[in-house]
Amino acid sequence: MAKKNQNARVVEVDEVVVKFAGDSGDGMQLSGFQLSDTSAFAGNDLSTFPDFPSEIRAPQGTLAGVSGFQIHIGHKAVQTPGDKADVLVALNPAALKANMKWVKPGATIIIDIDNFDNKHYKKAGYVEDPLGDGSLVGYNIVKAPITSLSKANVRDLGLDPKSAERTRNEFALGILYWLFNKDLKLGEDFISQKFAKKEILAEANKRVFRAGFSYAETVEALRTTYQINPILNRKGRFRNITGNIALAWGLIAVAERSGKELFLGSYPITPASEILQELSKRKELNVKTFQAEDEIAGINSAIGASFAGSFAATSTSGPGLALKSEAIGLAVMTELPLVIVNVQRAGPATGMPTKPEQGDLMQALYGRNGESPVVVIASSTPANCFDYAYMAGKIAMEHMVPVILLSDGYLANGSELWALPDVSEMPSIDPPMVRDNDEDYQPYKRDPEKLSRFWAVPGQEGLRHRVGGLEKENITGEVSHGPLNHERMVHIREEKVQRIANYIPDLKVHGGDSGELLVIGWGGTYGALISAVKDLQDEGNNISLAQFNYIKPLPKNTREVIHRFDKVIVCEINTGQFATYLGAQFPEVRFLKYNKIQGLPFMISELKEKFIQILED
Repeated sequence: MAKKNQNARVVEVDEVVVKFAGDSGDGMQLSGFQLSDTSAFAGNDLSTFPDFPSEIRAPQGTLAGVSGFQIHIGHKAVQTPGDKADVLVALNPAALKANMKWVKPGATIIIDIDNFDNKHYKKAGYVEDPLGDGSLVGYNIVKAPITSLSKANVRDLGLDPKSAERTRNEFALGILYWLFNKDLKLGEDFISQKFAKKEILAEANKRVFRAGFSYAETVEALRTTYQINPILNRKGRFRNITGNIALAWGLIAVAERSGKELFLGSYPITPASEILQELSKRKELNVKTFQAEDEIAGINSAIGASFAGSFAATSTSGPGLALKSEAIGLAVMTELPLVIVNVQRAGPATGMPTKPEQGDLMQALYGRNGESPVVVIASSTPANCFDYAYMAGKIAMEHMVPVILLSDGYLANGSELWALPDVSEMPSIDPPMVRDNDEDYQPYKRDPEKLSRFWAVPGQEGLRHRVGGLEKENITGEVSHGPLNHERMVHIREEKVQRIANYIPDLKVHGGDSGELLVIGWGGTYGALISAVKDLQDEGNNISLAQFNYIKPLPKNTREVIHRFDKVIVCEINTGQFATYLGAQFPEVRFLKYNKIQGLPFMISELKEKFIQILED
């Protein structure tokens, strides 16, 4: 365990929020994941929020190049990465300037004093020295010579100057391990695994890591350490997981339970690329991945795999979903199962590719030519990206329909503790496969309850059929241009999607079943919304939350839930797309709106302020 300075005071705390900030390439994401893994092993709950710059090679030392990683560590359940930081690590003036608005009053700020000079002040846009202009009064400033001490500790290893300097994130991390009484060995094990093929880099980073820990023991600005005890009543096997990895594993679980091989046809795009990367590593699980030349080829290859009898998926972000729209219509017309993952990012066009947003809801619902209904569902935490990927695959195959699964950059890159499930205990998946030589088979003959057609694979004896983008005759599947048949098929395809409401859970209300105010959210806003609502409930307010994961179709009890509350507010990271959609479904209800479109998640404090205002009106 970490050695404690006998002169330091140890204070037990329920939670702490830490923010790492520096240039791209300074290892802020690596430091964040290292502290996350150590905290997870220690039995703490956690939630993280990596914050990448949109520019690939922004000028060093500038605001545009600041990269950050925020982690919320708790002795109790943690739902968000936290509003503001208790501790900020700022490796240069730009990192300090960019993040001061996200730091609590009286917070500890650890700076690399080696980079706080006129040259770096100018790059960051400072007019005066922030260390001497009075703007940091009230904060606990730790001025550590991080760069110089890091280089000194690896001088004898023969590293080039750039590689030596890149170890400085570990020096800052060593300070934090001392500050929060974290186990040094867990941190060193992480380094060993990360640099397993580069022993000299592993040794260098370990040295600097230990040096940062030793420095923290001696510096006068750190006379108090903090202990975040584990959650003792939580049992099971857990791991720290990001939303993209969880989603990829959810798709694998679908293949395992359905007895189908998984095929993913995709084109790399931020922030969805990691799904393709992760699945490409899983050949031992019979996962097939195809990195296509573009988005159109990616989805069309997946449709082909579905036609051939595989569980097929494609992954993308908003601009890619636009390119896939014609092919999604083809999947609708052919009535083939397909999962389309859209990890949303701030738009339009290229927009802010590393920032989260919920701007693609209307695109998912309606962004295709003709009457082209698909199922739309949304994950709401990094961990349950696994669950909703699983449900997306189950619905797609059992109902023979394309399903769009919405995630976002906040969920995709963020992480939290995930309880490892027993896949054998998850809901069964039973695709409507046709047996060879089934004399009753017709390509568009349907299940009387689900209205789904049956799945025949090319090559099955006696089951020859054709599919394509032209309208089909009901039952026989022959090409049809008849007006009445087209109208009938349009209604059938829509009704098939709506009947899926019979197979999804009712809408759950967090709090009282009726009351003064119902907060509605969907997707990745869950953590902030449930935290704000629970805080206000604890203060005696009559407020509840309904978080939607199933969007089309809506849960069957949606109207009943909404009508039990005096006021309803819909909170979204867009201009109000879900509120507009709900308003069309329930025109008799007045939906209030609270929206944020800044490439940032909701803060608990801003939500509470808005909800209190509504309750007091």
